[in-house]
Order: sequence, then structure tokens, then C-alpha cells
Amino acid sequence: MLTNMQGVYRKGRVVLRNNPTNIPDDTPVIVTFLESGRLDLRARGITKQLARTLRAQLAAFAEEWESPEMSAYDDYDAAITRV
Repeated sequence: MLTNMQGVYRKGRVVLRNNPTNIPDDTPVIVTFLESGRLDLRARGITKQLARTLRAQLAAFAEEWESPEMSAYDDYDAAITRV
């Protein structure tokens, strides 16, 4: 089973946003460092006007995306193993 957790690297340690449940001590992990900072939209060919348009189009999904029912997808991999 795979479990995904968010966290940050700080002072030589990985600090998790939440403590995992049902994970025994000494469980092997893989840590992937993500790029921090802002995404350079211009480097991807997205102008300010296009970014505004995309943001406006995606705003229609925000209410549904942030609804409590969508929390089922927060740990999708674990959820599908219970089916």
C-alpha cells in the first residue's frame, strides 16, 4: 500500500503536515523534493490575460472541489484498496 503525505524539508529533517495513522515505525519511505516557489507561466507560454481567463473558467469548479465530499479523494490510493 502506498500512502502520500505532504510536508516540508527544514533544517535537515522532513516535517510532515499531519502524522500518518496506521503506519508502523521503521516503515521505508521515498522522499521526492518538489520545486518551491512560483510557477513561471510565461516560460510555459501563458500570458497574464490567458492566466486570468483560465482562473475565471476554473473558478466554477472551486465550490465543488473544496466540498467535504471531495475529501474522499485526499487519500485516493488508500480508499481504493478498501473497495
